[in-house]
Amino acid sequence: QVRLVESGGGLVQPGGSLRLSCAASGNIFSINAMGWYRQAPGKQRELVATISIDGTTTYADSAKGRFTISRDNAKNTVYLQMSSLTPEDTAVYYCKQKISASATMGIMLNYWGQGTQVTVSS
Repeated sequence: QVRLVESGGGLVQPGGSLRLSCAASGNIFSINAMGWYRQAPGKQRELVATISIDGTTTYADSAKGRFTISRDNAKNTVYLQMSSLTPEDTAVYYCKQKISASATMGIMLNYWGQGTQVTVSS
């Protein structure tokens, strides 16, 4: 089975920075797109950032200029570097990776991390 393990969440003061990591392990042949989502209490889960296999990135308007998504293919890991954090960034953050377990078939499935809490407060 494929497993995604997230780390890096925690409590940070407004204006601070935090880096989230999401490492995939298990039966992995290749990984395509990766992304980060977040869900605050009482709100729907929203897209934060994505990164394609060629390194092309997209960001939510709320994340542009403050967050940076990156990937390390050798480690099957996606990162989210967050800066200038505000209380509005408080949420559970989830990573997603599109993964194939076969070298002969092109079927890829989306896998999700367990979520990591980010709290921005004074």
